Parts: sequence; C-alpha cells; structure tokens
Amino acid sequence: MLFFIILILTFGSGYFLPWWVVAIAAFLPALFIGKTPAKSFWSGFGGVFIVWTILALFKTVPNDNILAKHVATLFQLPNWILLLLITALIGGLVGGMSALSGVLLKRAFAKINIK
Repeated sequence: MLFFIILILTFGSGYFLPWWVVAIAAFLPALFIGKTPAKSFWSGFGGVFIVWTILALFKTVPNDNILAKHVATLFQLPNWILLLLITALIGGLVGGMSALSGVLLKRAFAKINIK
C-alpha cells in the first residue's frame, strides 16, 4: 500500500512541482503508514524509481532523445539509456532515504511516548 501511495504522489507532483518534492511525497506516507524500515525504504525507492523513469521517457521520447543524447555525451556516457537509469537511481535513492527517514522518525516518537 505504501508503494502505491508514494507512486501516485510522486507521479502527481512530477509535472508541476520541483524535483525535491518527491522527498516529501515519500516521507509523509512512510511517517503515517510505514511498518518496517526495510519495507519503507524499498517502497520509496521503487515508487520514485519507476515514476522518474516513466516521466523521463515521456519527456525524451517525443523529441527523439535529442537532449538526452547530448547530455549523455557531455557526461561521457555511452548512450542516453544509461543516463536515464542513473537519473532514476538518484531519484530512487532520494525516495528511499526519505521514506526510511519517515518510518524512523515515527519509531523515535513512539519510543518517546512510551517512557
């Protein structure tokens, strides 16, 4: 469930808001419904990774990957697909770490309330 919530929030914010909003979109659901740190991390990572891959493809395929090819050449990458994977990996790490932070903050507050 957490995975799909992060996926939907990330996809909805991907067109209109800055890139860093994915951190908030992964943090808040994990804060409220995250169960374990590992599941939260992988839900955040997978949700953002998939959405960033799809959004990057939506933006690069209609123009025949012209900009992506030039940026890949600038970074001395063999092709634009590797650039796409690196971009999605960075987004996935941001989403995963944000979701992990959310569930760990939830646990920290739960320990404070017990004492």
